Parts: sequence; structure tokens; C-alpha cells
Amino acid sequence: MSFEEKSTWIYAVLAVAIPAVYFATIIGQVQNTAVTEIAYQGPLLAAIGAAIVIAIVANIVVAISSPKDAGKADQRDKDINRLGEYVGGIILSVCVLVPFGLAMAEVDYFWIANAIYLAFIASAISATTVKLVAYRRGF
Repeated sequence: MSFEEKSTWIYAVLAVAIPAVYFATIIGQVQNTAVTEIAYQGPLLAAIGAAIVIAIVANIVVAISSPKDAGKADQRDKDINRLGEYVGGIILSVCVLVPFGLAMAEVDYFWIANAIYLAFIASAISATTVKLVAYRRGF
């Protein structure tokens, strides 16, 4: 498994796990609290920050464990990355229409912010899925 594929696996796991923890924390409050009173900003920023820090640390650990492979991407890795990011960009472009519509409808910021976060999550999951399928089935 190449370093790039390992990095993709790290990103895929984080793209699922961190938002799951965030939404488990926040959605539980929606039933008992008005959304205008939910303090989602701190947990949302913490989730984004945690994902960035954990991804960096995990990639460093992977690079240390196999230093000769670290940072070496061949043409296949570059093509797979390009395809995955292309698909992720399309998904993001489509998904961003939801928060745009929510903003136009003047919905509470809670829903707009979480819809934007979900759009980025959908993009990340779709991009990593395409990349992992390309690595496993060939490109």
C-alpha cells in the first residue's frame, strides 16, 4: 500500500468519525433546546480543528513508520488523486446549493452552518471513496 493510499485511508476514517462525534453531540440537543440557543460554534470549530490535527499527526506517524515511501507519489497516485478531487468537487458544488437555499430562506444560522459542514463531509467522503476504489480496483 502506497503512502498516498494510507493517507487517503486516514482521511476517509476521519471524514466519517469526527463528524459522527460532532453530530452525536449536537443533534441530541435539538429535541430539547431551541436551535437558536444551541452553542454549536465551539464544537464545530473543535471538530474541524481536531480533524486537521489528527490527520497531520497520523500522516507523520505513517511517514515515520515507512520513511522511504513518504512523500513519493507516482503518476498513478496523482491521477487517482485528481479523479477523487474532481468527484469531490462536483459533490461539493451540488451540496452547497442546500445551505445557499437555507440562507436565501433566512433560516437560522445553526442549520446553515451544519448544512455547509455536511456539504464538506459529503465531498470528503465521496472523494476518498473514489480514490480508495481506484486504488483497489485499478486505475
